[in-house]
Amino acid sequence: MMSVSLKEAIAANQRNWDERAGIHFQDDNGFYRVEQFKAGADVLGPLESVEVGDVAGLDVLHLQCHFGLDTLSLARRGACVTGLDFSTSAIETARRLAHETGLAAEFIRGDVHQVRQLVESTFDLVYATWGVFCWIPDAKLWIRNAASLLKPGGRLYIADDHPVTGMLEENASGRLEAVQDYSTSNIPERYEATGTYTGVETPLQHSTCYEWRHSLEEFTGGATDAGLQIIFLHEHFVATWQRYSWLQKGADGLWHAPADKPRVPLTFSMMARKRASPE
Repeated sequence: MMSVSLKEAIAANQRNWDERAGIHFQDDNGFYRVEQFKAGADVLGPLESVEVGDVAGLDVLHLQCHFGLDTLSLARRGACVTGLDFSTSAIETARRLAHETGLAAEFIRGDVHQVRQLVESTFDLVYATWGVFCWIPDAKLWIRNAASLLKPGGRLYIADDHPVTGMLEENASGRLEAVQDYSTSNIPERYEATGTYTGVETPLQHSTCYEWRHSLEEFTGGATDAGLQIIFLHEHFVATWQRYSWLQKGADGLWHAPADKPRVPLTFSMMARKRASPE
């Protein structure tokens, strides 16, 4: 851990993600399935597809949308979508992808911390998934802002890596060891991301980034503090990427632990609803 201002940390992360966006959209190894999406495929993941359900006709806000692949997948399912991200490069790419595919979407460039000033509408669904919350210093504030953008009866859906995985690292023998605190109490940790997580070996020039770890209570407590009713909190024993070397990719495209490994929750998801009327 080190002392860095919130402004400096976010600026470093923005430079990092401006660079990643182009690498990810180029998608040299097919990690994001960009070409399949352009050809008409729906690339929304199996876990969130089931949990979110039918989105046809819904007004959906996708926070931290990156270059818009999930946003436009929701549009392809019939939603009226808005995506927001702090990366100029990502938003420009998302707009280009929307134009190429003929899908209607609005993309807004801005810091999610100022989302109430950036977005005037309210939504049936606010959505954010996968690799989102490690970039957020205050998860409860994030949820409070998201909740304020919901229509009465609207839902907030989030899915991400399970907080416990942030504690655990794989040693040389493949065993998991607890090497970090469960949460970092809003103190950022500095990393040097020399490459990106997709496996493409393109070095990053802006490699410095800052991450935060959050407990499950920050998400559930954030939802209840914001006046939302939690519909479910699910802990999943599957991952969306190969976090540990012994995880095996299943037919569903998710990564599963073999039978001889401990069942560690790898991801979580939460759905919460804004009450339709005051109680």
